[in-house]
Amino acid sequence: MKREFLCLFGMIAVLFGCTGENREREMDRFIDGLMGRMTIEEKIGQLNLLAAPGDIVTGEVQNHNVLQAIVQGRVSGVFNLKGCDNIRKIQRIAVEQSRLGIPLVFGMDVIHGYETTFPIPLALTATWDTAAVRQAARIAAREATADGICWTFSPMADLSRDPRWGRVAEGIGEDPWLGAEMVRAMVYGYQGEDPSSFATDEMMACVKHFALYGASEAGRDYNTVDMSRVRMFNEYFLPYQAAVEAGAGSVMASFNEVDGVPATANRWLLTDVLRDRWGFDGFVVSDYTGVLEMVAHGIGDLSEVSARALQAGNDMDMTSRAYVDTFVESLEKGRISEEEIDRACRRVLEAKYRLGLFEDPYRYCDPEREKTEIFTPQNRAAARKIAAESFVLLKNENDLLPLRRGGTIAVVGPLAASRENMPGTWSVATDLKAPSTLVEGLRTVAGAETRIVYARGSNICHDEVLERNATVSGRAIPRDGRTDREMLDEAVRVARSADVVVAALGEPSEMSGESSSRTDLGIPDAQRELLEALVATGKPVVLVLFAGRPMTLTWEDAHVPAILNVWFGGTEAAEAIADVLFGDVVPSGKLPSSFPRNVGQIPVFYNHKNTGRPLGDRTGFVKYRSNYLDVANTPLYPFGYGLSYTSFEYGDMALSSDRMGENGSIEVTVKVSNTGTRDGVEVVQLYIRDRVGSITRPVKELKGFQRVSIPAGESVDVSFTITPEMLRFYNSELEYVVEPGEFDVMVGTNSDRVQSARFVFE
Repeated sequence: MKREFLCLFGMIAVLFGCTGENREREMDRFIDGLMGRMTIEEKIGQLNLLAAPGDIVTGEVQNHNVLQAIVQGRVSGVFNLKGCDNIRKIQRIAVEQSRLGIPLVFGMDVIHGYETTFPIPLALTATWDTAAVRQAARIAAREATADGICWTFSPMADLSRDPRWGRVAEGIGEDPWLGAEMVRAMVYGYQGEDPSSFATDEMMACVKHFALYGASEAGRDYNTVDMSRVRMFNEYFLPYQAAVEAGAGSVMASFNEVDGVPATANRWLLTDVLRDRWGFDGFVVSDYTGVLEMVAHGIGDLSEVSARALQAGNDMDMTSRAYVDTFVESLEKGRISEEEIDRACRRVLEAKYRLGLFEDPYRYCDPEREKTEIFTPQNRAAARKIAAESFVLLKNENDLLPLRRGGTIAVVGPLAASRENMPGTWSVATDLKAPSTLVEGLRTVAGAETRIVYARGSNICHDEVLERNATVSGRAIPRDGRTDREMLDEAVRVARSADVVVAALGEPSEMSGESSSRTDLGIPDAQRELLEALVATGKPVVLVLFAGRPMTLTWEDAHVPAILNVWFGGTEAAEAIADVLFGDVVPSGKLPSSFPRNVGQIPVFYNHKNTGRPLGDRTGFVKYRSNYLDVANTPLYPFGYGLSYTSFEYGDMALSSDRMGENGSIEVTVKVSNTGTRDGVEVVQLYIRDRVGSITRPVKELKGFQRVSIPAGESVDVSFTITPEMLRFYNSELEYVVEPGEFDVMVGTNSDRVQSARFVFE
């Protein structure tokens, strides 16, 4: 009877008035009626999110505490449970055995694909292709919802300028504009463009981690963050805001503190900014044990921090069980109010309503879709294409790439034959046996006329403990029982027998990602020694670099003829790498983060501000200027950098006017020519500099980009429209303003190689 009651109410919107305001009114009436029947314990239960223990499906209700809590109405949702049959079993307990039959929401870390895994998010950003990023999220949503999942903890909108922080792999790079475009595309891919209701193949997004998680001190995960509010708004907040404006249904609070208050209990952040300033109307969930962890931050005991989190606007507690264990007593003692509990409960119930769970609790459990829509040939083809777009060609001396078919190619390195590492970090639903190894992918794409030979060459690194820590989560690469010298000698022999060497080196997938901070960003020692030995053979060497972050490659740039950064490309990475190496696909990726020359430069990013003593365009050390004694100010590879197998030339930039008013605009046009012999794709980038402001302004800021396909020998005119909105910034009073004065507009192939013109805003 409970199930029929809820379904009847849930279908009212479908039967009687169907969209917009009518749907919202029907939702309000339904939730009013439901909350009127709920006890305070059941309301608190809607604020409790639990991880699924391994035996949850097979456990009996009477002896399994999670299942008991579901029956008691003390659980709102479960995450990291996979499969329609498993989810249906747990949902049935909630719907048929709890007093009110309120359905559960089922979530998962669907970060860059489901079983069809796409490149890591940093690599997706390197495509500079919002349509491709949206397609990847759309496929991920279709696959996950076919398997019972209706909520993903993605996208991660954390901008980071410190590649020591391992979670740059899961993020959007160093630029707020590019990052905002990417997270907006992800939200639309997961949810569609109508946040008030979801189709059965759409899932609710959760933008994370709000806020500033990527700015942790020293790049150490979970560490303190401290910055001015002006910097927050001008440099870090835009991607989060873009995800909210795109309709993300939920937001996850970050682990770090903001202005001395942990984000999970920061009312200024979760209410004043997120809700009052940006208009967010979904619910906020803590990160994993985020409520409990505030005790270690030192702001109170469990009851105190739980009450502070609720009052700040954190609606749901992930896995701490802090709300369900403390709120009844806190309510009795007056620490919190029933109104605050009701407000949080309503937000969670609204999300379930919009997901359609009251109408049909099993709507995301479709065995037919589960059989036919996951890891399909079509999805894998899309993943392969997008992976190839994400690779960044860093160097190609004497056009060593693309490789010619025929002859012998030596594939060397500890990452050349590891399939489990191909998908990259945070690929929890991936079948790690499904991807091809790089050796297999090269053999498939090269064809029978090309001989592929292989040698491991080294372990990941000499330090066994470091290697073990960097290959967790099912990504182990067993150490070779031979000595370092035996492996190295074999690799050199194999290299000398070949026409060209492909060195598959870099980070294993778990050397970047959560809790994988590094102080040394070079290729690990054993692999670096292998690379030096391969170069010393005199054979042409192509470095295929696996990386989840910007790395320090100064020696490699000076000594290796060709470097292709392939990040971690997903389940179809091996074939995609081969597609690019053999020239079936021309590389078009561009760096979303600057690559430093050494760790001592960090943070090094393109949109910095000038000091009062800038070095300017001068090279070498200059006394009493802002520079280093031992290294240049510039990165090794700048933001937006990436080569191609063809060449592009930019004509002179033309502005439609040199003046713009508050209701006007300026058209910027530049002719881009493909002067090489291959068709190619160029990412044309637009930057703007506000030359004089009421506060100091960056030397340049990305404000637009276009991916343009240009056939060999042809030219296209690329145009951008500059509007006053693109000139706005937050002043010292946090007012969003555009100030009159001179602006430089720059267009080019990366942040360092641009041409410039000037206009006046009046």
